[in-house]
Amino acid sequence: MGTARFWCVGLLFGLLLLSGCSKAPLPPLPSDGVILAFGDSLTAGVGAGPAQDYPSELARLTGLAVVNAGVSGELAQQGRLRLPEALARHRPDLLVLLMGGNDILRNRPEAAIKADLAAMIEQARGTGVPVLLVGVPSKRILLRTSPIYRELADQYGDGVVLVEDPLTELLRSPSHKSDAVHLNADGYRRLAQALHQRLIETGAL
Repeated sequence: MGTARFWCVGLLFGLLLLSGCSKAPLPPLPSDGVILAFGDSLTAGVGAGPAQDYPSELARLTGLAVVNAGVSGELAQQGRLRLPEALARHRPDLLVLLMGGNDILRNRPEAAIKADLAAMIEQARGTGVPVLLVGVPSKRILLRTSPIYRELADQYGDGVVLVEDPLTELLRSPSHKSDAVHLNADGYRRLAQALHQRLIETGAL
């Protein structure tokens, strides 16, 4: 009897653990939802043709409206100033934040980049908008995603989901790039596929 009780308690504890782990980190997007893709030239789609940027491909994959709010050459500190107006204008259900690449290329201190990204995350969260944060590689010969993106995801927890390595992996591959720092049409398509898969995994789709 004691053994049976022990196994019952263990089974109940295990089910509770599974229940806690299965909680979706992002709320489901409505069928008429709006995704705001916010960033620099990698969002704008430099290196690919019209409608070959990742927001256009993500719109095709999800069937949702995806606003391309990419500005080529923009730094995170400029995006930080631009984001509130974009949030107010488009009223998105999700923010995809891909920013920091130009800052890294220009050797801005990581602490400054992280502070600007944190401010944008807080702007979105302040309006109730969850964030899909896309990791950008550090400036080095062997590309690795900058650690500041993982640090931010860990810092903010719920409502901020990290897509850590797909962009870095694509930028390692010459066949997916149009130049040293931009993707080509196939690269943007594959990035959109990675984002789409992450949205499925996190319960947004």
